[in-house]
Amino acid sequence: MGKRFDRVIWIVLDSVGIGEMPDAAAYGDAGSDTLGNIARQRALRLPNFTRLGLANIKPLAGLAPDPSPAGSFGKCTLASPGKDTTTGHWEMVGIHLEKPLPLFPNGFPREILSVFEDRIGRSTIGNKAASGTEIIKELGEEHMRTGSPIVYTSADSVFQIAAHEDVIPLWEQYKICETAREILRGPFEVGRVIARPFTGEPGSFTRTTNRHDYAVPPPRGMLLDQLAERNIPVHSIGKIFDVFLGRGISVYDKTKGNTDGLRVTMEAMEATPQGLIFVNLVDFDMLYGHRNDVEGYARALEEADAWLPQFMSAMGPRDLAVFCADHGCDPTTPSTDHSREYTPLVCYSPGAAGGKDLGTRATLSDIGQTVAENYGAVITKGTSFLHEL
Repeated sequence: MGKRFDRVIWIVLDSVGIGEMPDAAAYGDAGSDTLGNIARQRALRLPNFTRLGLANIKPLAGLAPDPSPAGSFGKCTLASPGKDTTTGHWEMVGIHLEKPLPLFPNGFPREILSVFEDRIGRSTIGNKAASGTEIIKELGEEHMRTGSPIVYTSADSVFQIAAHEDVIPLWEQYKICETAREILRGPFEVGRVIARPFTGEPGSFTRTTNRHDYAVPPPRGMLLDQLAERNIPVHSIGKIFDVFLGRGISVYDKTKGNTDGLRVTMEAMEATPQGLIFVNLVDFDMLYGHRNDVEGYARALEEADAWLPQFMSAMGPRDLAVFCADHGCDPTTPSTDHSREYTPLVCYSPGAAGGKDLGTRATLSDIGQTVAENYGAVITKGTSFLHEL
């Protein structure tokens, strides 16, 4: 039996959660509902997502369920412990974590930093959980005076290194991150080491687009490995390449944010007529969720919605679009951290009937298993819903 769809365009709306999971309180996230709480605070204009079935997943203030949606809809449970980028994206492709990736809300142990400083030949400053923009405001001038890179973390399992491009050149910044990745093993093996270069003068520092992520290598056998074995082309857009260390990815594009990601997705559709186009739109999380910017988050949702007609008109009858998220990041709560939420699931194909309620899926791996089955593969986790589309 041949594949149902020639091409799958899988778009991760980073952090667009749709309501607290039953164990949310254990993560400090009781009451979190990224999409729902934004809709309650600020009227959302999402006619195209609503047409596809977004408002059929659960009641959303001001958004009426479509009586005959063009897409199929449901929500996904994050089966793995945790609520970060790596956990969510890995689960999508069939990797379940047995325990959360380590977090360091009080900074990293001196035993780790001492080894790190010895290896890179520089002292460090910072070593705390902080906003990336705020910590360069606070420590950027000291960094420029001393040449010490700024080490910090966040609610994610990350070891981030900020440095001015005129003080520590990019090649050295990347080498420093590679050294950190080598050192951070065992109980210190964070999900990602991230280079966070910036430029400018004190009082007007700006992070550049030269960010680079160094992820933990994902276990073998996940979806992208399976597709590569079958010579299925995979075109990644945004931070997908970094999350999976490029494994199984034949073409990739980095992006400068959501607007650029939407543009590049259209270009990828022209260049990649078959296979998987795997997209992450990061601004929801990075620019708005972590900064508790309800208005910015709402505008970003509306920008993606306004783009949908152009996107849908470029789709063919044997294309499948999948929209989901990796976790929540509710900008309406006091916390600036990710939130433990269900994630929305909306699927659309011009060649398939919509209106199917896909229910509450037991894991994000159900999406990966669906893509796998479409291309004649199987992954170790998840239940395919291909036959329901």
